[in-house]
Amino acid sequence: MKSIRTRSQERILELLNHIKQGISAQDMYIELRNGNQSMGLATVYRSLEALKLEGLVQVRTLANGEALYTLVKQDKHHLTCLQCGISIPIHQCPVHDLEIQLQTTHQFKVFYHTLEFFGLCNQCQSK
Repeated sequence: MKSIRTRSQERILELLNHIKQGISAQDMYIELRNGNQSMGLATVYRSLEALKLEGLVQVRTLANGEALYTLVKQDKHHLTCLQCGISIPIHQCPVHDLEIQLQTTHQFKVFYHTLEFFGLCNQCQSK
């Protein structure tokens, strides 16, 4: 059953669809304000939370604590350097079969998953 969305939620979905990359709530707030679609920062956070619970938006927290929001389109996997902060996407999924198994054994609806490995990139190892 599709839930009824607020105008703020629809604006955020449109923005995320247009941007096509991770964006922080603060930057989303600025983008909306610059596009004459002003809404309060608290409304941005509330709308993101509602969209996350609906399974439409996912959040990824970077090593520096910044949260980036994207539309749920595919699962995300990364190698993240703790020193320089570079984040390298991994395109294969080693846990896809586990996700299917967990959905079945626990009757749990999975919207998405993330997998992130933390360490040092090649350049930071050389320093």
